[in-house]
Amino acid sequence: MSTFTLTRRLPADATADALRADVREGLTADPKWLPPKWFYDARGSELFEEITRLPEYYPTRAEREILQARAAEIAAATGAATLIELGSGSSDKTRLLLDALLAAGTLKTYTPVDVSEAALQQAGEALLKEYPGLRVDALIGDFLGDLRVPGAEGPRLVAFLGGTLGNLLPAERARFLAAVRAGLAPGDALLIGTDLVKDEATLVAAYDDAAGVTAEFNKNVLHVINRELGADFDPGEFDHIALWDRQNEWIEMRLRARSHQTVKIPELDLAVTFEPGEEMRTEISAKFREEGLREELEAAGLDLRHWWTDTGGRFGLSLSVAR
Repeated sequence: MSTFTLTRRLPADATADALRADVREGLTADPKWLPPKWFYDARGSELFEEITRLPEYYPTRAEREILQARAAEIAAATGAATLIELGSGSSDKTRLLLDALLAAGTLKTYTPVDVSEAALQQAGEALLKEYPGLRVDALIGDFLGDLRVPGAEGPRLVAFLGGTLGNLLPAERARFLAAVRAGLAPGDALLIGTDLVKDEATLVAAYDDAAGVTAEFNKNVLHVINRELGADFDPGEFDHIALWDRQNEWIEMRLRARSHQTVKIPELDLAVTFEPGEEMRTEISAKFREEGLREELEAAGLDLRHWWTDTGGRFGLSLSVAR
């Protein structure tokens, strides 16, 4: 019989505290920045789901293609008894892995990890209906925090899908990969989805679609700050910008102020001035090459064993093993 448990690893007020800290640090920096995790309230999550269906946004389709083709190989290579997914959200693509691991007869427990209790609850209830006999032990937590899952039966497979690794700066990636490795035993595996370096036009179009959905998604961070911190941002006074940084090989999303303005944030007792044309970074999305990712994994104590791409060579899925 299926079972579902939900464990809170974050204090109830951790999200609010983190938002206040990030907004204060980012908006008093020069240049200004905000972390992309604050796009994702209920509206932001809806917008992102819409983005994944846009013709310009290929990563979700490309990653799904790889999982459909390689899930059985992943199951055979890992023999995972526990599947741990970081930033699980709706656990949509994960069902391809669940199907393969259950068909292989090894999987006992699925542990989705996400900051959203609502997303975990909704996904957990759906999975109970779809997979009789599966144990779902959900964790409310931040994938940049404590990644250990005490008592998880091995072998373990940690999945970090969707290209989210690219949202971390290089130093953050190094800390993240080291933290993942610290939570694994030798022989446990890590499955990572990474968008790959390609022509600039394709990359920029994926983050600046013709319908303007990504622009609305980008500006949603301002709505979140207005609602949660009492700020008076006017999203209409900012333009969405997406550009390719050739040196760092990442896409940057920014918001550019249309006019001189001072934004008040009462919850922080803070007033922030923007000059006309001033840009605020809201996301980086690094693009990878196989050899570069291999080096980052090796530095964290992980050996890359399998590398797969979609038929178009746009997206990569890597399976590495803890040594």
